[in-house]
Amino acid sequence: MMHKYKISEAKNCLVDKHIAFIGDSRIRQLFYSFVKIINPQFKEEGNKHENIPFEDRISSVKVDFLWHPEVNGSMKQCIKVWTEDSVAKPHVIVAGAATWSIKIHNGSNEALSQYKTNITSIAPLLEKLAKTSDVYWVLQDPVYEDLLSENRKMITNEKIDAYNEAAVSILNSSTRNSKSNVKMFSVSKLIAQETIMESLDGLHLPEKSRETSAMILMNVCCNKILKPVDGSCCQPRPPLTLIQKLAACFFTLSIIGYLIFYIIHRNAHRKNKPCTDLESGEDKKNIINTPVSSLEILLQSFCKLGLIMAYFYMCDRANLFMKENKFYTHSTFFIPIIYILVLGVFYNENTKETKVLNREQTDEWKGWMQLVILIYHISGASTFLPVYMHIRVLVAAYLFQTGYGHFSYFWIKGDFGIHRVCQVLFRLNFLVVVLCIVMDRPYQFYYFVPLVTVWFMVIYVTLALWPQIIQKKANGNCFWHFGLLLKLAFLLLCICFLAYSQGAFEKIFSLWPLSKCFELKGNVYEWWFRWRLDRYVVFHGMLFAFIYLALQKRQVLSEGKGEPLFSNKISNVLLFISVVSFLTYSIWASSCKNKAECNELHPSVSVVQFLLYEENGFS
Repeated sequence: MMHKYKISEAKNCLVDKHIAFIGDSRIRQLFYSFVKIINPQFKEEGNKHENIPFEDRISSVKVDFLWHPEVNGSMKQCIKVWTEDSVAKPHVIVAGAATWSIKIHNGSNEALSQYKTNITSIAPLLEKLAKTSDVYWVLQDPVYEDLLSENRKMITNEKIDAYNEAAVSILNSSTRNSKSNVKMFSVSKLIAQETIMESLDGLHLPEKSRETSAMILMNVCCNKILKPVDGSCCQPRPPLTLIQKLAACFFTLSIIGYLIFYIIHRNAHRKNKPCTDLESGEDKKNIINTPVSSLEILLQSFCKLGLIMAYFYMCDRANLFMKENKFYTHSTFFIPIIYILVLGVFYNENTKETKVLNREQTDEWKGWMQLVILIYHISGASTFLPVYMHIRVLVAAYLFQTGYGHFSYFWIKGDFGIHRVCQVLFRLNFLVVVLCIVMDRPYQFYYFVPLVTVWFMVIYVTLALWPQIIQKKANGNCFWHFGLLLKLAFLLLCICFLAYSQGAFEKIFSLWPLSKCFELKGNVYEWWFRWRLDRYVVFHGMLFAFIYLALQKRQVLSEGKGEPLFSNKISNVLLFISVVSFLTYSIWASSCKNKAECNELHPSVSVVQFLLYEENGFS
């Protein structure tokens, strides 16, 4: 998996670093593409057959191209200078050359022999540098012989393969029976095999191909430093932390404990096997039921959890399996969606309740949403804007149910006890906390659970603070309804303030211990962005629950068994509005120019979509 580095990430990784590219025009191409990751405005100009310096003073990144088109004494002297103790050495050295030797000597065998001799004399110097720096030897890309100019016709793929074989056999230390510290950079060669026919001159890679090679080189240099989640290549397996080791010991002891209980029960069962009564000739069984202790049930649960976590760790963190970046296609997303929709037609049953947003209805809604979101993440559909926006509606709908459900509970039950709070927090966070421990991930990595948790606490604090207003109290005096509306209005005011005051939001969540939960990569920007995307949805859920329950209490809405809330005429009108609004939203989502534009409007328009779903529930 290759991470696509942004300018800020590249500078952060390469701060105070010196990278040196040594070689011919192909290495110069790689140099330009590498520098453009750091500074896209850097132009390819000047004398091509000379050294080219680049320096970013803000981040103190220095990248040099040194023109040495042949592996000869000149290149050797350049490398030898760096081996001296008094000279500062580059942190990364990227070298390679061959085509000039083939061209100048007309592809002669003597030139190949001299190349082998020269690279043999350079090899010890590169090995010495590789002890303190990262040294990469770039293998030669194939050429497209039909496009080569007359003065390059001698550069054939057969000759290039011979030069590559010579470099690999000498630099990989096979003759010295030891592992070389000089790494072979063969990626651009593999890329060229597929794209060299798009070259302008048959020798140099097309621009997109060389950009890919440079990005891979950036991954090679930086993945082990920044450790991006979507860049699994070129970084070692992360060492186990102390808390991971403790978790492994805990689950191992749980498995051992459960096996001990299992063996004891099995032996007890063998002793209680049926025995034959010699007088009657009948089988008699000793009726002794060994009770299952709560400790055994607990160990069995931990045993199952431990096996699940071990599977997760092996798949995601242990680098036992190959990983690759996701490349979205319409078929990878829509075919599974159609499949589960067709499958769902054959599995349906009548609901036992007819209330709006009853438990069976919300469970089914959540189940469908989770299936769609799972397919969305597996297929990498976030790159397709219309799908991305519809998935954002599903996430908002889940948060809407959070506002609706928790408000309804506190409003009707009036249970603001600590037991209820701990129960909900445990239910929401147990699996994620275990994942954070086992996978060595920050809490904010699984951003949706922190989002739901924070909104639950917001609902709880809003309703629990004085004066506590619940349905039982409000039924006796309509003044309390007005008081609750004031509470909701103050909540909306706070939401608007935090949504448009990023500084205030970040100050609040940068305080210890909140910062430990909500920071990702050293800041809380990601948390602010996620929270802001659906900032009004929970409030809408609370307001909807309040209006709906108030109307229900005053018998404006009656929900008899099997009876619709509205007449057929009103239901059909609502259904028509729902379909039209959904199509309108889909057209809008398809016409958005970019995610930033869509995300700006999403908080204001998303509520319409799931209110329409509930209109269908009313009908």
